[in-house]
Amino acid sequence: MLSGQTILVTGATGAIGQAICRSLVAEGARVVIHYGRSRAAAEELLASLGGTGAIVAADLARPEAATALWEAAVAAEGRITGLVNNAGIRSEVAVDAPLAEWQAVWEREMRVNFLAAVDLTRAAILRFRAQGGGRIVNMASRAGQRGYASNAMAYGASKAALINLTKSVAQSHGAEGITAVALAPGWVRTEMAEAYIAQHGEAAALAGIPIGRMAAPEEIGELVTFCFRPSQASLNGAVLDVNGGSYLR
Repeated sequence: MLSGQTILVTGATGAIGQAICRSLVAEGARVVIHYGRSRAAAEELLASLGGTGAIVAADLARPEAATALWEAAVAAEGRITGLVNNAGIRSEVAVDAPLAEWQAVWEREMRVNFLAAVDLTRAAILRFRAQGGGRIVNMASRAGQRGYASNAMAYGASKAALINLTKSVAQSHGAEGITAVALAPGWVRTEMAEAYIAQHGEAAALAGIPIGRMAAPEEIGELVTFCFRPSQASLNGAVLDVNGGSYLR
């Protein structure tokens, strides 16, 4: 299905990122695996994929890192046809925290979750124009649609911005063959979810999910791969809910 495609996946060594890479490769794509800290994890993932791709490092908390990441991916593979903005963090800060702490959390959250995706999207659009098109999939969140807890408002706001970016790209660049889709998962069984469960309990995480369970990373990987199928151009601008029925719109 995806033969001939080479797709950059940010945050590829996390549970969702790995599932995305495995699903993309299973359908014939090559992947560029981005990692922030653990090269060993990236190398292990690439080996499990039979070497079908390349590895690039970048600290997306640095303002120049996203553009450098794109350039490194192009240098490694020559032609990139797709981008998955999957890298993300979730930090907590109370509204009554010291101002400097409050601002630092918001600035880092927006940089990693949104502004890095903005710069990668810009680089991708410029490249895709020269190639006759390309596709971007952004990993948003249910939190970006319905709002979020007071101590993690930065996370929700960054994901809401990512959804808006997706829609803007879809409207502004679809005629150039450059399409964009966003996924908005609820809880997915990842380290982030496990950390929340350790603090608040699993019942708190599952509350309000009619199907009674979190999504598996593999579900997200399959859906991302579906979005890259050439036959799915009309998904352009869509925000796909993957939340077990916990948020309906």
